Amino acid sequence: MAKTEIDYYEVLGVARDADGDTIKKAYRKLAMQYHPDKNPGNKAAEDKFKECSVAYEVLSNTEKRSRYDRFGHAGLGGMGGGPGGQPFGDVGDIFDAFGDIFGDFFAGQRGHGGRGRPRARRGADLRYVLEVELGEVLSGTEKPIQFRCEDSCDSCKGTGAEAGSTPETCGTCGGSGQVVRTQGFFQMASTCPKCRGTGQTIKNPCQKCKGHGRVEVQRKLMVHVPAGVDTGTQLRLTGEGEGGERGGPSGDLYVEIRVAPHEVFERENEHLHAELEISYLQALLGCDVEVETLTEKETIHIPKGSQYGDRIRLAGKGLPSLRGHRVGDIFYELHVVFPKKLNKDEEKLLRQIAENKGESVGSAKAGFFNF
Repeated sequence: MAKTEIDYYEVLGVARDADGDTIKKAYRKLAMQYHPDKNPGNKAAEDKFKECSVAYEVLSNTEKRSRYDRFGHAGLGGMGGGPGGQPFGDVGDIFDAFGDIFGDFFAGQRGHGGRGRPRARRGADLRYVLEVELGEVLSGTEKPIQFRCEDSCDSCKGTGAEAGSTPETCGTCGGSGQVVRTQGFFQMASTCPKCRGTGQTIKNPCQKCKGHGRVEVQRKLMVHVPAGVDTGTQLRLTGEGEGGERGGPSGDLYVEIRVAPHEVFERENEHLHAELEISYLQALLGCDVEVETLTEKETIHIPKGSQYGDRIRLAGKGLPSLRGHRVGDIFYELHVVFPKKLNKDEEKLLRQIAENKGESVGSAKAGFFNF
């Protein structure tokens, strides 16, 4: 390869063994940087834009790249430089050749694309907050919801035109939804003022939707809430969002779960926590007590000598996991309650116990206990 010849790999800033995706990304980045609309009046930037496009046209084509790697520019012959092997004449030729890789940024440069076809648009996604009780999380439930939203007009089937008529291709933009003004190498695209970007005009609008193609409706749905959901869980209902425009698909409905607070239990993932009051005698001597779960009553054992704050675990009585087969536990935190009053017999027995243990306690005249 002669030293005066341009190295296409250096132009795009890629290695000689770069794959197709790397070459495409490099070209797109440079094309954005040197695009004429971003560099008005800059001839050097325009030349660089063309140079990058020539390099991409060669390196993105398997056959041309192979010949270029083996023989350099001489191996291309009439194969490189632009469509049909001819050099790019102007920026418009580049849009025709590679406009598809630029996405929305260059959409306005391709006014010929989509002529005569309606611009169908997907409906918006919607969000609904649904409150459920903690007991419903245990086994799942079905909950009815209702809300108002825009939906496709059933009278005109979303076209916006009265029955028996059809929308017509916009005469101003030719159905592209955009008008393009050309000044030398520069092309400026804007939304068509007549059809407002739809590419169509309606002479006989639908009476029900007034030509909009959509109407406000009251939607009623039954939502399946799976077991194990938590606050913040989102359920996606495909196609239950806002109706599309001009025959476009409907959006989705996202139902966000809120679990209502429970009067007894606090939740920690799949586990539940509750407070359990017991007397000081039950804590000292141990006992069996009946407790509430989300569905029934259970009996748990309190060991002798239990302390304030100890936790008793009831296995497998918590909540199921939303993903998987795990089931949580219930933890009861012991709150030992001491009496504020003692009768004479109770005080006498306690003082006898204190004396036997050799512990110093308040005198009977201290007035701590009321009789």
